[in-house]
Amino acid sequence: MMKRRELREQVFRLLFRVSFHTEEDMKEQMLLWAEDLPAEDTQEAFKEKDIDYITTRCGKVLEKVAQIDPIINENTEGWNTERMGKVELSVLRLAVYEILFDEDIPASVAINEAVEIAKKYGQESSGAFVNAILGKVAKSDESKS
Repeated sequence: MMKRRELREQVFRLLFRVSFHTEEDMKEQMLLWAEDLPAEDTQEAFKEKDIDYITTRCGKVLEKVAQIDPIINENTEGWNTERMGKVELSVLRLAVYEILFDEDIPASVAINEAVEIAKKYGQESSGAFVNAILGKVAKSDESKS
């Protein structure tokens, strides 16, 4: 079984891939993504359980995009989801999902992991950009509790 960090990164990678395609292409994109995974003979081989978790998690995030994107937009200044880079948007969607809809993941963990993914896959300023938005999202979520 993969570590949670690795699973989260794969969910991000699948969300990123999906952001370039229509909903009708989703099944095909998930199959292509699964084909790109390391082969069974490598140490990083993906187990069926991991693939199920990743694809289910991605689906859950995508189901909530209509709720997540307005929240992202409310917490940005001079930006919106249509102008953002796809790396940042994919990271933000995953992290906002975790902050608002997954009670098993503390907001601080979701933010930290999102910043790390943004730094790895995004531009130089992506980590700070993601951190600032998620900090606002988490703060507004706390005030509602």
